[in-house]
Amino acid sequence: MFFGRKKSTMPVPEGKVPVLHASICTGETAAGFKDKRTGHFEEVMLIRSDEDLRRFMKQYGLKEVPPREY
Repeated sequence: MFFGRKKSTMPVPEGKVPVLHASICTGETAAGFKDKRTGHFEEVMLIRSDEDLRRFMKQYGLKEVPPREY
């Protein structure tokens, strides 16, 4: 009757690298992907705690913490 929904990892978009964008002024951090060719950043989620970062890494199957850019 109650079936657990299996969460699968989503692939990292092709041609993009995972990055954490951090604001120097406010300290707000956003996780997302940066296009290797154009440098355009696409925000996926706001990181408010270590748990949010772990969730982002698990969702995309990342083994290492993405580099932080300001």
